[in-house]
Amino acid sequence: MSPAPADELDHKPLDGGWGWMVVFGAHISIGFAYATPKVLSIFFKEIQEDLGSTFSEIALISSIMLAAMYAGGPISSVLVKRFGSRPVVMLGGLMCGVSMVTASFGTSIIYLYLCIGIIGGCGLSLNLNASLTIISKYFLAKRPLANGLAMAGSPVFLCFLAPVNQYLLVKFGWRGSLLILGGLMLNCCVAGALMRPVIVSCKPSSSAPQNEVKELPNGRSTTRNGRCMKNAGSFLDLTFFKDRGFVIYLIGNIMFIFGAYAPIVFLSAYAISQGVEEYSAAYLLSIMGFVDMFVRPGTGLIANSKWIRPRIQYFFSFAMIFNGTCHLLCPLMTSYAYMVVYAVFFGVGFGMVFALIFECLMDLMGSERFPSAVGLVTIIECFPMLLGPPAAGMLVDIFGHYKYLFFMCGSVIVTGGLFLLVMNIFNYHMLKKEEMAKDREQNQKNIENKDQVEMKQTSEAAMEQSEPEGKEKNGARRDPCPENALAPNEM
Repeated sequence: MSPAPADELDHKPLDGGWGWMVVFGAHISIGFAYATPKVLSIFFKEIQEDLGSTFSEIALISSIMLAAMYAGGPISSVLVKRFGSRPVVMLGGLMCGVSMVTASFGTSIIYLYLCIGIIGGCGLSLNLNASLTIISKYFLAKRPLANGLAMAGSPVFLCFLAPVNQYLLVKFGWRGSLLILGGLMLNCCVAGALMRPVIVSCKPSSSAPQNEVKELPNGRSTTRNGRCMKNAGSFLDLTFFKDRGFVIYLIGNIMFIFGAYAPIVFLSAYAISQGVEEYSAAYLLSIMGFVDMFVRPGTGLIANSKWIRPRIQYFFSFAMIFNGTCHLLCPLMTSYAYMVVYAVFFGVGFGMVFALIFECLMDLMGSERFPSAVGLVTIIECFPMLLGPPAAGMLVDIFGHYKYLFFMCGSVIVTGGLFLLVMNIFNYHMLKKEEMAKDREQNQKNIENKDQVEMKQTSEAAMEQSEPEGKEKNGARRDPCPENALAPNEM
């Protein structure tokens, strides 16, 4: 395929054309990236019985996969800048396919950690970041629509893959299902092939100084090296921890991530333990994904309104509390009809949180500091994501019932939401107080400067007034021709 056209002097996003095919490819790759760690839980019961694993050990598969997907973001970004999105997505799709195919021959849980968790998670990371990056190169005015269509791949694939995986499990077992799933994930390579690069003209601007780039003996430029060091420094910028709003957001976000994914991982198993038929249990994930599909854009529209936009941090806190409350009530849902209600409200709460989670960070940090902040946040999120599902599975191992799992996740998320609510009130109060103090200090400085200016003007006026008087006195003492003086010939 030939590269997409670009302007001669500067790249201008096309906002259409081949860009919609790029969105279609991103829809596929992002759909697999977000849905695969969730729908793999359908195989967990069979894998557990076959390999003799505990609930905490089996839950670690999805945890490692999600943690690797988030932790691999910086590496994926570097590869995209160096090689472009097309080869990176194709490599990620190949890694995902190979990971599932090789995992189908696994005989130990450690082997599955390596294949599905690490290799598969890194492949999903390449798919996710590269797909999000290339959309920004093809779209500008229509970027929100393009991103929305691409991100819709997560709930769409969740709805589709949940019943498909259940069907494959019944027909072919978990090994055959992983083999077929690996073949399906190779479609990410096709999706990557659609992401043809946009060629940006590299002609130097006539107004740019010619001595800005200096060549080194090895062919590298000091400007490029300095830029790389600057990017690395901004990514590892630890000064964010001095920002009170960032620290508050980070703590609440960690608490949410810790309890967010375990209910998804164990939802089907919990339904089966309550006597629900296997296909019906798998459809609970589909129901959740279907609701999530519509809640995310709807939440974005609500958050963008003039009433909610200035209070978006409080809206995020409410979404977390709502999500956690759903988990606390889940153990009361013993019939399938009530579980469907829980899945609906779970989809509402989950969609609301993830529609706001990065928008709230941008609201706190601003668009310039957001890329560095989100990189730091995703790396830190790996740890609660890695520990959450195994900790929940350990409760099932200890008590032999799933209700304690939902109690733990719900209580942690509700606590995080309440923490955000209270601390955001405190933070905004302190910001207002600091702003008032800053204004008073500025006013005081202005008054002092004004007094100094007035004093200076007064002293200058006094000096100007004293100078003529001094001249008059000196003139009276040394008058070269006094009126009363006698001429020499008159004496």
